Parts: sequence; C-alpha cells; structure tokens
Amino acid sequence: MKTKITELLGIEYPIIQGGMAWVAEYHLAAAVSNAGGFGIIGAASAPPEIVREQIRECKKLTDKPFGVNVMLMNPNSDEVADIVIEEGVKAVTTGAGNPGKYMEKWKKAGVKVMPVVASVAMAKMMERSGADAVVAEGMESGGHIGSITTMCLLPQVVDAVNIPVIGAGGIADGRGFAAATMLGAEAVQMGTVFLVAKENIVHQNYRDKVVNAKDIDSAVTGMSTGHPVRCIKNRMTREYLRMEAEGATLEELEQMTLGSLRRAVMDGDVMDGTVMSGQIAGLVKKEMTCEEIITSIMSDAKKLLGR
Repeated sequence: MKTKITELLGIEYPIIQGGMAWVAEYHLAAAVSNAGGFGIIGAASAPPEIVREQIRECKKLTDKPFGVNVMLMNPNSDEVADIVIEEGVKAVTTGAGNPGKYMEKWKKAGVKVMPVVASVAMAKMMERSGADAVVAEGMESGGHIGSITTMCLLPQVVDAVNIPVIGAGGIADGRGFAAATMLGAEAVQMGTVFLVAKENIVHQNYRDKVVNAKDIDSAVTGMSTGHPVRCIKNRMTREYLRMEAEGATLEELEQMTLGSLRRAVMDGDVMDGTVMSGQIAGLVKKEMTCEEIITSIMSDAKKLLGR
C-alpha cells in the first residue's frame, strides 16, 4: 500500500509504532521495521549515550528505516537531537513541546520530522516550522494525552494542513486503520497493540494486564494538573485519583508516580506501577509477533477499503 508516508519514509506499509517510554527500545523498533512498518526508539528521558547505543543496536538487527521519538521536555534533548543526525536516523517524531529550534539542522541533515499534535493550532504551527508530516493523536491513546478524540481531531487536522497526517489513538486493527484512512490519514501510529508484541521487553505481568483489559478499564490521572495520562486502572490509579480529588499538590502527585512506569514495564509491578495503555486495549486479545500484527491489520484493512 503506497501513500505519501510510505514514500516519505521508504517503508512498505503505512504503519508507525509509537515511541513509548521504556517499551519502544531497539528490539521492538527493529522488529516493526523488518515487518514493513516504521519502528521507533523512544528516547524519553534516557541519557544521550543510551540513545546512541539503542540506535546502533537497532542497526544490527535491521537494514530498514527506523526513527527516534524525541521527548522535548527531556533535559538532554539538545544532545539527543544531535545524535539523531550523527547516527543517520531516517526520521523523528516529537512530543511534549515545540521542536522548532531543531528543525533547521534536522532538515539540513535530511531527517524527516513528524511532531505529535493534539490540536489543529499545533498542527498548523508545525507545518509553518517545516515539519514533513504530523501525527494527530486523539485522547483515546495511552500515556500523555490531549483533550480531543481521534474521530474529531484527525479530519480537522487533515483539512487544516497541506502536509501528510498520521492518525493515532484508538487504532488496533484493520477496521481502525481503514477508518483513519477514510478520515484522511496517510498512515497510522499505534502503541497499545505493540505492548504485547512478542519481540519487545515488556514484563509478562504488563502484557497480561493489557490482554485482559476490558473497554472500561482505563483511567485518566492528572486532569487537574494539566498533565493527563491514560493508563489501566489499578491500586496506583485509585490512590492517585483520591489524592487528586482531595487537592494534593503537583509535587505530592509527582512523587507518588516517580519511576512508576519503569516499575510496571521492567519489574512487572502492575499494582502500584503505571500501566500506560490506550482505550483500545479491549481489542488486544493475544500476543503476536510484529509481523503477525502488521500483516493482520493490512489484510483486513485492504478488504474493507476494497469494498
């Protein structure tokens, strides 16, 4: 399936893997790229030398294009931005800020830039800054979220900009892919479905939590602080929401969640860790390889779009 995004990135299928902190490391990114999609290494708040190592390890496992997600709130983002260029990374997605200060050098080096946006205004700003595409991510997604649903956000962003738009949030199968395409997306970005990919390093407890999740099993914490996060309900979310309702300070809430994502992903603490996941987890029923995930989605989508 050829789209503006497959041509931009040099990939077979218009499927991009989300740059999930602690989850999106080089094993997963390489497996997605080898399966014809576009794998992403999530730099998150990792030290620059770790990001460089991740990129180099990914190159050992795939000769296909892959990218890096640069979290702009990371104090090390300046160094990570340079590492992306030095290591010849094909493209970057960005989150939690405006990548404008890196745009010129990334473009000069031939790095494709695809910021994640949660509003039409941000999409327009990114287009003016020189972005090659934008990822319009609805609030159905896992992790840090905006306030508009994918169904509403995606077509409005498509109408507002002239660069390709990638749909994200609430997409886990061929139906979601086809729907995003009908709304104008040139590709989709998915995270939750890859949480249970066999190639990743996610703890089995975390995988089981996603596979067993129902449609109503996600919660959003941090609404009052301006930093909402979607994750699967557990003891931690209940306590967080209680403290939030009682007026706990931002510092108290941040202290409670410090290191909680790592504990869930790496140690399997799904009671007091943060189990980030999208609302679509109820559709994720079993663990599969990245190739099986992508092949299934594309097969079903082509049948639907062929109708």
